[in-house]
Amino acid sequence: MHRTFGQMSRRDLLTMIGATAGGAALYQAMTTLGHAQESTYRGPIALDGDPQGAKVLILGAGLAGMVAAMELRAAGYTVEVLEYREKAGGRCWTLRGGDSYTELGGFTQNVQYEKGNYFNPGPWRIPHHHHAVLDYCKRLGVKLEPFIQKNHNAYLHRQEAFDGKPQRFREIATDYRGQTSELLAKATNQGRLDELVTQEDKEMLLESLRVYGVLDENYAYVKSERTSDYRGYAKWPGGGLDGIPEPSEPIAPSKIIQSELWRWLDEAETVEHQATMFQPVGGMDMIAQAFEREVKDVIRYNTKVTSIMQDENGVTVSFEDTREGGGVQEAKGDWCICTIPFSILSQIENNLSGAMKGVIDTMYYAGSVKFGLEFNRRFWEEDENIFGGISYTDLPISLISYPSNDYFSGGKGVLLGGYSWGAIAYQFNSMPPDERVRIALEYGARIHPQYKDEFSNGVSVVWHRVPWVLGCYGIWQDKESQYRTAAAIDGRTVMAGEHISYLPGWQEGAILSSLDAISRLHDRVING
Repeated sequence: MHRTFGQMSRRDLLTMIGATAGGAALYQAMTTLGHAQESTYRGPIALDGDPQGAKVLILGAGLAGMVAAMELRAAGYTVEVLEYREKAGGRCWTLRGGDSYTELGGFTQNVQYEKGNYFNPGPWRIPHHHHAVLDYCKRLGVKLEPFIQKNHNAYLHRQEAFDGKPQRFREIATDYRGQTSELLAKATNQGRLDELVTQEDKEMLLESLRVYGVLDENYAYVKSERTSDYRGYAKWPGGGLDGIPEPSEPIAPSKIIQSELWRWLDEAETVEHQATMFQPVGGMDMIAQAFEREVKDVIRYNTKVTSIMQDENGVTVSFEDTREGGGVQEAKGDWCICTIPFSILSQIENNLSGAMKGVIDTMYYAGSVKFGLEFNRRFWEEDENIFGGISYTDLPISLISYPSNDYFSGGKGVLLGGYSWGAIAYQFNSMPPDERVRIALEYGARIHPQYKDEFSNGVSVVWHRVPWVLGCYGIWQDKESQYRTAAAIDGRTVMAGEHISYLPGWQEGAILSSLDAISRLHDRVING
């Protein structure tokens, strides 16, 4: 008996959809079948009931802390925020010309970018379905613009492929799609899918492969004007007597497969990276600045928390003023919302429960490195017609992301000259900033030779050397057993931040975590 699509299991169906139609179609199918959900945000939080002047201490003025401060104060709470840095935002951070940043080890980088240029060491893009971030941007007047994740004119690069020469994304993507469609069409015509599809489905599948893979009437992927409409032309269409286009020659299937450049073709297909993505105009910390304008009067800056002690009546937080000095001081509250990363909190004296301490002490933080490189001109636009998007490489820099703003502006431009994780990031951790930038330039020049002549200045940030977080984002040792403990109200203290979410490393996770924490805390205050 032939197995029809209607008889397939959900898993089989999703596998086929993903293989033939790509990640976007797969995610849509998963949502329909109940396997994937968008952000849980459903609009502004409503905290009903009178807290009767209860005071909440909030530790940390990142997005989670400022959301809590803004919403709790609006609900009638007295709020005080203690922030380690001289400004708010946490990992929502942007570096501009004139800024100075000192990392662990005492290395100071003085940013020399031209006015208007910037670099986001932390978050740099906002997915279209991160509803909480987008709603707060709308409410707080943060202007957004498109972030270009996928650019068919950007590059794919491996040191061992094509003699190290970068290849245009569109050429690899089109040829790989066409050649795999041809193979599947041949297998279908040879009856190798008869156990999976009916005759009617077989005919429709072949037609879909012909259209999707740009195949000819014989289901072959060959050099033609049709394939060149996707992969580009050897001689592009023009005007006048010499305007006749010349089709381009597809790359041989074996060469495509052996190149392994196909590994990056689905980078923009995961739901967090599908178009449309956004970025704040002027830098990611435009979001932090907007929140800060709302709650700046309740934030105490330059405060290094040294202990957190709670009893049945409230919470006492000891801290030092890192700018003014004056010894240990105290802040008291009825309740505490702690957004301090566990990498830092594990070093702070506290009397939280043993279970909570066990979770805090076992969480480690991902390592990451980013490079913000400024060049004397936007050569990627002027020479190579790359406007936004990302080129991928197997070099230690991992990628190059081109600015999604100020196209055709002339003058200097900043691109993300690398963004790497794990073992690679650990290697960069051991280097001083100028050495890290030098290496990023050396690697980037293998993709863009203009690097050597056009470089102006650069900044690098390795997140394990960032004093206020000591890592990029929290990683659970055993999320299944530890997560509920970390999220639960512990005495009079509740945790919030990206690490208390299923969206680690994303601003959406920090905001959703904060809204959940303050909602449960408010319920405890009102209902006991």
